[in-house]
Amino acid sequence: MNNKTERASNLPKKEEAEHRINNKIRVPKVRLVGDNIEEPGIYSTADALKMADEMDLDLVEISPNAEPPVCKIIDYQKFIYQQKRKQKEIKSKAVKVVVKEIRFGPQTDDHDYEFKLRHAEKFIAEGAKVKAYVFFKGRSILFKEQGEILLLRFANDLEEVARVDQLPRLEGKRMILMLAPKPKKA
Repeated sequence: MNNKTERASNLPKKEEAEHRINNKIRVPKVRLVGDNIEEPGIYSTADALKMADEMDLDLVEISPNAEPPVCKIIDYQKFIYQQKRKQKEIKSKAVKVVVKEIRFGPQTDDHDYEFKLRHAEKFIAEGAKVKAYVFFKGRSILFKEQGEILLLRFANDLEEVARVDQLPRLEGKRMILMLAPKPKKA
């Protein structure tokens, strides 16, 4: 068993299924592309395998759905490593949205309101969205107008730093208001 086949056989099963390599490529002709090819073009699979063997690299099927399939002569382990790094980089650049919740009762007094308002300002300054809600227990659902007034006052007090994503809406026993940070002006 040559060195190249040993490298390919040491791969986990998931990666083997992802790309066909070396002797797993069963089509008669392939299109070779890449930097280490003198003349990119269509070659028989046997010739492409021979070229890869001479360079002590792997023949990797990059695009199996093309006609003929597109292959590259590369070090497969290095190729997989670079793909994983790209995926990790894309994942790290993705924007993560954090939603912080602030709970009120329908008869929340002014001190509690101010305390929660300061927390909401801090959350918005950190770039998080704020989900403020009034929770109605038992018969307090009769005071849903008070809850709506409280949430509208909350949105009004935060209008300098936040924009309203969703106006107060009753969902079961909760009346919910969504706020998001305002975009920073350059």
